[in-house]
Amino acid sequence: MTVEYEKVADGVLLLTLNRPERLNALDSEGKRQLAAAWDKAEADREVRAVIVRGAGERAFCAGSDLKEIAETGRTVSTELLARALPGVSRPFNKPVVAALHGHTLGLGISLAIHCDFRIARHDTRFSFPEVVHGQLSGFSAITLPSLIGEAAALDIMLSARVFDAAEALRIGLVNRVVDDSLAEALELASRLAEKKSEKAVQWSKALMLADRNQRLRRHFALVDQARVDVMQPNP
Repeated sequence: MTVEYEKVADGVLLLTLNRPERLNALDSEGKRQLAAAWDKAEADREVRAVIVRGAGERAFCAGSDLKEIAETGRTVSTELLARALPGVSRPFNKPVVAALHGHTLGLGISLAIHCDFRIARHDTRFSFPEVVHGQLSGFSAITLPSLIGEAAALDIMLSARVFDAAEALRIGLVNRVVDDSLAEALELASRLAEKKSEKAVQWSKALMLADRNQRLRRHFALVDQARVDVMQPNP
């Protein structure tokens, strides 16, 4: 797995999940690279806005690499998983835009909902399949109800059903549905990076997400307990 770090416009960083042969599924190394990319972007003073996208035409991100988990019998630590999601383990106050297309599943949705803007191409298909595979999406379970409401969050996370971009827009999971999500994301990120007061943008984000971020950190131990428990074999 390669997470490409590329500055594509003044103040705009493009992070690309580049593993199209596996639908950009994140293996352990990919999660480590993504965590390192967020740390680097936060410290990079030239970066004022970030876009994250998936390589190829088929997927934004198909979630965690289930083949790797099946072969090794383990997943990454909760701490590393938190670091792979912007703002979960530590503050990330620069605006982040997710450019979505194709398969956006499990950890792929988790990555998207912890971004600040989600722009979906018409062909985007969403699902939280974790319960089918005896897994869970712990941090999303904390974040998602405040984003789309408890009823909608319970529906899509417990049913594991597939839903399309139009429904994602209707329930508030995405901001807009377009023909070219990357082009729209580039336009939006460029506007965000042009703001005269970088501090004002970052503080505005920090204040708006203060309750959510405190909630994530308050429930970190519970998420860790849940992840450990669901990985235990049934008696």
